[in-house]
Amino acid sequence: MGRVAAPFGVKGWIKIQTFSESIDTLADFTDWQIGKVDTWRTFHVLSVNVHTKVLVAELAGIHDRDAALALKGLEIAVPREALPPPAENEYYWSDLVGLQVVNTDGVDFGTVSELLESGAHDILVVGNAPQRLIPFVGHVVKAVDLTTGTIEVDWKADY
Repeated sequence: MGRVAAPFGVKGWIKIQTFSESIDTLADFTDWQIGKVDTWRTFHVLSVNVHTKVLVAELAGIHDRDAALALKGLEIAVPREALPPPAENEYYWSDLVGLQVVNTDGVDFGTVSELLESGAHDILVVGNAPQRLIPFVGHVVKAVDLTTGTIEVDWKADY
């Protein structure tokens, strides 16, 4: 949902780069997981503010700039069960990563390795060789089936 960008001030506050549509989405959660891959720690959030288009937060146990600096670059997540269910035809990026992508002709493009935000729309990064960048928009993505783990796209193999 974000990452720690830098310390903010001298009292242990952190500046956050958010990955959600709204800058203050993380403010809805009282506890955050901060870390990388298998090294996550839970932090209780004491205060969150939007400060000149940047989210800043005070975490329990982080009382000075050095402690905040030690968190720089770490990712911020929340437990999956704390997230609201997505609306119809909306998906969490984490649900799309790993899905098999097949075009309408039955050509298997491989799996989604990540998603990118381009400003105009999200982009699926699919396969290894060749790697494909497929726009995640309605006229291209025909079906997403989380049960079978597949995404059907109207995208030619030679694009």
